[in-house]
Amino acid sequence: MTRKVKILCLVLVAALLCGCSLRTVDQLYCLPKRSESYMDLQEAIDRHMEGLSYCAPLSGENPQSVQRADLDGDGEAEYLLFAKGSSEKPLHILIFRLEGEGYVLSDTIVSTGSAYDVVAYARMDDQPGLELIVGRQVSDQVARSVSVYRFVDGKAQQLMSANYTRFLSYDMDADGRTELVVLRSGSTDETSGVAELYRYRDAAMERSNEVSMSAPVDRMKRIVTGRLQDGAPAVYVASAVGEQAIITDVFSLVEGVFTNVSLSVESGTSVQTLRNYYIYADDIDKDGIVELPGLITMEALEPAASPEQQYLIRWFAMTSTAEVVEKGYTFHDFRDGWYLELDRQIAPRITVVQRDDATDLYLWNEDLTEAQRLMSVYVFTGSDREEAAVRDNRFILYEGEDTIYSAYLEVASASYGLTQESLIRSFRLIRSHWNTGET
Repeated sequence: MTRKVKILCLVLVAALLCGCSLRTVDQLYCLPKRSESYMDLQEAIDRHMEGLSYCAPLSGENPQSVQRADLDGDGEAEYLLFAKGSSEKPLHILIFRLEGEGYVLSDTIVSTGSAYDVVAYARMDDQPGLELIVGRQVSDQVARSVSVYRFVDGKAQQLMSANYTRFLSYDMDADGRTELVVLRSGSTDETSGVAELYRYRDAAMERSNEVSMSAPVDRMKRIVTGRLQDGAPAVYVASAVGEQAIITDVFSLVEGVFTNVSLSVESGTSVQTLRNYYIYADDIDKDGIVELPGLITMEALEPAASPEQQYLIRWFAMTSTAEVVEKGYTFHDFRDGWYLELDRQIAPRITVVQRDDATDLYLWNEDLTEAQRLMSVYVFTGSDREEAAVRDNRFILYEGEDTIYSAYLEVASASYGLTQESLIRSFRLIRSHWNTGET
């Protein structure tokens, strides 16, 4: 067996250790370009792995047992090996750096815990190089602990440590450096959660004031980052309320103070963002601003086929001072997986009727005494779908691999500026992640 084959076998065996799932060689190990360097690194790892086994992070964007990042900003990446032993502090991060023609162990970070939860890298201080952000599973009593390390002269310096349920790194003040937003339990599991911001100031990580969430942390469903209407960076945290609704907290820096922009002091909840469970904040019009959804009850022509079909969605953005800016309207057909952007002038008078083979959109008159049909949208999936989609003056809105969406415009639609071209432009498929509830 050649030396290269032996090294490859070692890498594959490492994937099976510490209860970690088997990954491909490329996922598990980031190989240096030169085979000589690879051999030097493997030999250095072998010298320091006694009593340890590989233990990859359980989640996040960096799930490898061995990772590489330029921690000190010298242009040469260091290698980080995530391992676990049997000592009182079993978790080990071995950091190797290139010296001369070979790799040496630069430092080892040892900590308590049962596993690595998530690992991230970000530029958080005012020095070259990336900081290391490590989330660990600690115990049944303490859900998780996150620490941030910077590197000076090859050695790790811990900048902060905190308990968390979720955390994310994001540039909250748009200064080119990343901050850490920590979401954790309140005084009890039943009380509202707490958000904190950590940012590097005066050679240390500064912790913000505690900011209340609108729900316990175990009700969190989705976290989105983006910008408010006035351009300020923000974090949008959606949590479940009961079985049929979500509530969205909007965190941002307002005049330098970490704030829940959407929180209503009077009610203790962000009442402006209490919405249908299926719809989450999103940049619906792709202008770089995150919009929040609000529900508008349609004037029913006949009983709706399902509860979600009783509503139009009004999209609005928020400013740093909690002002609401209206952005547009949509109708979402969750049954068939599509939505339409609607003209603001007529949207409040739209109503919908779902038939077995089509969805009809009607428009009420100003007095809401009479409604006329404007269009119908069809979904075809059979072997004759291409022919059926254009039969009886229908036209194609979207053609997928095995599904075709088509529409028919009534004569009355022309009076409201609806054309084939405008309808095709306003037609969108519903993205599956909108109603999955994943954070």
